[in-house]
Amino acid sequence: MKKRVRKETSARVQEEAGVAYGVREGKRETSNAERRTLNVERGKRGVETKGEHRYDLEERLLEYAVRIIRLVDSLPATKAGRHVADQLLRCGTSPLANHGELQGAESRKDFIHKLGICLKEIREAQRWLRLIHRVPLVAPPKIEPLLAETDALIRIFVSSVRTAESNR
Repeated sequence: MKKRVRKETSARVQEEAGVAYGVREGKRETSNAERRTLNVERGKRGVETKGEHRYDLEERLLEYAVRIIRLVDSLPATKAGRHVADQLLRCGTSPLANHGELQGAESRKDFIHKLGICLKEIREAQRWLRLIHRVPLVAPPKIEPLLAETDALIRIFVSSVRTAESNR
């Protein structure tokens, strides 16, 4: 049975008691797995102050995936509709899972690579959404808010990649 132990000096959770992961010759390595990827943290100790919001990127990606799934379910059952639905479902839900992967990155280089994968998938989703909008496979008012959110997520990930690369 695995026992979880939390060290006072870090947020790292160790899988087995007595085994120190990330420790080499008495020195502790910095791990990206310990870093939260919040868009904005306001207030002290994560507490929101009056009139301020805290935006969690993971929650935002979860909501994005939900909206993609609902859109895919509303696409017509034609050959073209099924093809676009399959492609959009894959790339539109992938950033949520890949975001979880980047939280467990083993190095800064791995972290940046996984951020890039999230960005690539969101850009692909944007192209499929633009195709749905252009054909149109669903009513434009239904797709336009999702296109706007996709654009916002692209901007977030581009900025995150730049920041991570400059902090390298």
